[in-house]
Amino acid sequence: MAAVGSAVGLGNVWRFPYICYENGGGAFLIPYFVALFTAGVPLLILEFTVGHWARSSPPEAFKKIGKKWEWVGWWTVLIPFVVAAYYVSVMAWCFSYMLYSLDLRWGANAEQFFFKTFLGMTNSPEIIGGLRVPIVLGLIVVWMCIFVILYKGVKRIGKVVALTVPIPLILLIILTIRGLTLPGAMEGISYYLTPDFSKLANANVWLAAYGQVFFSLSLAQGIMITYASFLKKKSDITNNAIITALADAGTSFLAGFTVFSVIGYLTVSQGFGIDQLSISGPGLTFVTYPTAISLLPFAATFFGMIFYVALLTFGIDSAFSMIEPITSGLHGKWKMSKAKATGIMCIIGFFASLIFATGSGIHWLDIIDHHIASFGLVLIGLVECIVLGWMYKIYKLREHANKTSDVLLGRWWDFLIKFAIPFVLIIILILAIVENITKPYGGYSWYIILLGGVIPVVGIFLLSFVLMKIKGKEEGV
Repeated sequence: MAAVGSAVGLGNVWRFPYICYENGGGAFLIPYFVALFTAGVPLLILEFTVGHWARSSPPEAFKKIGKKWEWVGWWTVLIPFVVAAYYVSVMAWCFSYMLYSLDLRWGANAEQFFFKTFLGMTNSPEIIGGLRVPIVLGLIVVWMCIFVILYKGVKRIGKVVALTVPIPLILLIILTIRGLTLPGAMEGISYYLTPDFSKLANANVWLAAYGQVFFSLSLAQGIMITYASFLKKKSDITNNAIITALADAGTSFLAGFTVFSVIGYLTVSQGFGIDQLSISGPGLTFVTYPTAISLLPFAATFFGMIFYVALLTFGIDSAFSMIEPITSGLHGKWKMSKAKATGIMCIIGFFASLIFATGSGIHWLDIIDHHIASFGLVLIGLVECIVLGWMYKIYKLREHANKTSDVLLGRWWDFLIKFAIPFVLIIILILAIVENITKPYGGYSWYIILLGGVIPVVGIFLLSFVLMKIKGKEEGV
């Protein structure tokens, strides 16, 4: 349940529908499910197996693979902590919008309200702007929730996910049913699912599918290794991975119906085409959807509340799962109490999040997220495959997984981990590097890219070596 909660997050609601539409509509589902079963599930099985075998946090797990590989474990837990800093800020936006739904405060111009009134968006990242009080208050609430959930350890997590995993799914189903009953809903659904099979000949479509699967399943972030370390010794590893992957994919697919049925209604109500809308990222969630909510003939406030409560409950599982690996790492190496480790990381995380609560916050969020996703996570996934596939006897991990699993892994799994998945990740990485060199991301100046993109990725990499070199409590310190 915790793994499903981590995998299913805000990205399922606002990223998958847009990626699907951009890359062939219904035809995109073909490469998506190919990617899911050739990369997503095998990597999930790998991380579940390592965590279950090592029974420890990612740094300790990689240290058991070989002492010189401990830094890989620290790398995997530092990356999601950085992601959490800006992910929580998006949750703070959702928290504010949940309250704004009570009186539909965004009014007739949702775009103006979101970017100017709410975010106070500046013209460039160099112009920081002041702190936005509603966002800061939202950050306090979310970080306090994360602390309360985590500070008592895994038992508290188990109780929380029993509620926060099914509740947003139920709310999403309610929103989908409501959306499908609206005039023009089928126009949006048709736009979402109409297949353009010519897109399947485009290599970028296949890369987009692998990218979506890779990032959506919380891979290469130490999360699944950490959660798997808590599994019982006889837990079915392979089935757990398959269930987690299918739950994530199913939620993404369902979210497409939720979003595009409402978008179809919006376009019919206002008399313009869907292709004239901004249907990606924040624009979808905080501009397009609120506009559609305002046009509902009845219960607009109710359905607005449901939408943002669903986003918050989707997001909270992913948010605390990003903090759990690093607190487990601190607890494992320095024997720091779980409450103390959680408190320290939540305080650091809150102050790190403040930059995203300024007028330039959305710029920095965009820059850091792009570089962490395009380079940080891909590099970690590649290194994981190399270390576990080549520097360790991969068949031992396969045998460990097969001991407790109904679905037995064969040598095909070894091939995917050692050859196929690294090949895809290397191509994604090369294309990302070439694209960013030839065309600076977002048109930002080179020093902004350096400050918000390159330095965080390189800094995390170097810090992982520093943490490895510092002696732990069991080593006499």
